[in-house]
Amino acid sequence: MPKQLNNFIDGSWQASRATEMLDVLNPASAAVLAQVPMSPAEDVATAAEAAAKAFEGWRRTPAGERVQPLFRLKSLLEENLKDLARTVTEECGKTYAESVGEVRRGIENVEVACGIPSLMQGVTSEDIAAGIDEHMIRQPLGVAAAITPFNFPAMIPLWFLPYAVATGNCFILKPSERVPVTSQKLFHLLETSRFPPGVVQLVNGGKETVNALLDHPAIRAISFVGSTPTARYIYSRAAANGKRAQCQGGAKNPVVIMPDADMEMTTRILADSAFGCAGQRCLAASVAVTVGEAHQPVAGQMAEIARARKVGYGLDEGIEMGPVISVQSQARIEGLISDGLREGARLVVDGRGRKVDGYEDGYFVFPTILDDVPPAGGLARTEIFGPVLSLMNASSLEQAVHMVNARTYGNMACIFTTDGASARYFRSEVKAGNVGINVGVAAPMAFFPFSGWGDSFFGDLHAQASHGVEFYTQTKVVVERWPKTWSRRF
Repeated sequence: MPKQLNNFIDGSWQASRATEMLDVLNPASAAVLAQVPMSPAEDVATAAEAAAKAFEGWRRTPAGERVQPLFRLKSLLEENLKDLARTVTEECGKTYAESVGEVRRGIENVEVACGIPSLMQGVTSEDIAAGIDEHMIRQPLGVAAAITPFNFPAMIPLWFLPYAVATGNCFILKPSERVPVTSQKLFHLLETSRFPPGVVQLVNGGKETVNALLDHPAIRAISFVGSTPTARYIYSRAAANGKRAQCQGGAKNPVVIMPDADMEMTTRILADSAFGCAGQRCLAASVAVTVGEAHQPVAGQMAEIARARKVGYGLDEGIEMGPVISVQSQARIEGLISDGLREGARLVVDGRGRKVDGYEDGYFVFPTILDDVPPAGGLARTEIFGPVLSLMNASSLEQAVHMVNARTYGNMACIFTTDGASARYFRSEVKAGNVGINVGVAAPMAFFPFSGWGDSFFGDLHAQASHGVEFYTQTKVVVERWPKTWSRRF
């Protein structure tokens, strides 16, 4: 029988009160890996109450002591990297190399959060008036929760957890019900890292679990990564309940290619961006806007690369792209391709309806390229979240930037060029929070905030680095005077 997963609450593994279980499937084979509980509100309340109780002691623990479990966690993540990466591939579908890279990006955030004694420092001004000093200090909020997606089950929880606990908060993770096994392994490592009971907790579940997190009065902050409609819902409900919220939404990421770009290198980088992780990442390139004479070489070389991409199970040798997450995603992606053709797009490489030998039940969509995609059509505006690249053409850089800025999303935009003036114009004028210049995936390092504009982000402070520290703390300003004699007269 598939293993039934547990929650981790108040320092121990506990069976959920759930009456419903969902199968966790390997998307390459459709094999059942485990069963995850749809935890009810009672489980969330138990976790929130344990976290609120633990907070009173944890917030008073010196920052240098709070990061010691994180130092241990960093070492444990390094020691268990291969096992975690295999688990990510088994339940998420990406290649083993992609999974290794994901775990390493998560480790980077743990490393940055270990610097919290410096990152959390306040500000002091002496003698703002005669004998009066003023201080700004940072204090933790209380209990924070994160609701994380399927596509990066190891990295995205580590965008939030290290900063939350390092700043003195207690933390509850609700992972995607599609990929909960990675979180189980992560929390076994957290348990070994010797956090006090109640500081880090795991509650599995679905929509009822999410709503309970959004509504519980003890939870002060919510972090989310997922689709734009869900991000908007979570941000609205969290804000209505007086909580802080940072909600990363969807994306439609364009790449502009100038005629002076190195075409061979550009197309290889673009293919990795569009087809890496089967296109299931919020920084995947989904639209290539070629400028002038760049169109034909880009279209031709991209077609060759797409046809040669080796698709299969991510743990098998030589595989360059895995499946999409579910049969529902597979059907949605193939339906959007068909919609684009009805709008007038031209099919260059068709990835629909193909099977992988030995994994006939897997949810595979092969690399797909559509040319002459109408800029004002539905496909150009819709997040596909699959290995589909749309090609468009512009007569000038200015027109290309106009096409880029016409979308409602603003997660990432990139340009490939050898001309500094073109790159500078693009960087200045493009409406996107993450910008790449001769880079296909402009993913910020852990010591920079992960940005996002427009419908790609709801909130003010993003994940990672200084934004993470600010999000999980509140400022307190103290004005003080210690006179031996009072000089003020009334």
